[in-house]
Amino acid sequence: MRSSPALALLVDLTPLAACQSQTAQVAQPIPIVAELPAVPPLPPGPERDASWMKLAPKAALDPALARATVDFATREPVGTLVETAERRLYLVQPGGKAMRYPVSVGRAGLAWTGRAEIDRKLEWPDWNPAPDMIGRHPDLPSRLEGGPFSPIGARALYLAQNRKDTLYRIHGTNEPETIGQAVSSGCIRMLNEDVMDLYERVPVGTKVVVR
Repeated sequence: MRSSPALALLVDLTPLAACQSQTAQVAQPIPIVAELPAVPPLPPGPERDASWMKLAPKAALDPALARATVDFATREPVGTLVETAERRLYLVQPGGKAMRYPVSVGRAGLAWTGRAEIDRKLEWPDWNPAPDMIGRHPDLPSRLEGGPFSPIGARALYLAQNRKDTLYRIHGTNEPETIGQAVSSGCIRMLNEDVMDLYERVPVGTKVVVR
């Protein structure tokens, strides 16, 4: 079984916990959740995705924010990911179009901007809190197995510059109610269903522009 007491500890963990980060942050209390549903141990594949997505937290989304193909004027080449100040992530398509996704971004003072590339991709990735985060919250595990209640969600795209890990990711979330807000520790959060869609569309090496 992949469920554990650590999962119960982390379900409502404050937004700073979603990504690894080297940025100092103010410690927050960690709410304790008494019990979570058991997580069926399934091999990778559609059955696991369907089963775990049923368990993952859900939240209503404003239809105006929903994933959509839209007009998008840019000089970036087709296939580039562009994250903009209005908290949208665009996958540039041919013909002046883009697939638009709603996202959450870094809080004031924590947002990252620049150019990077997707260095690797993982399904239901494990979460490894940064050492400074563990220093603030000694009860945190050094590693949490991926699953439907994980802060990093169903998929993660790891960003690098010149093959060096930036410690920033594009990933899912166990707090879907925060989508469209500036709440993370710097990473770009997506709805699990959206990050799963994006995961299938972009290969390793995809260029990412964060404005």
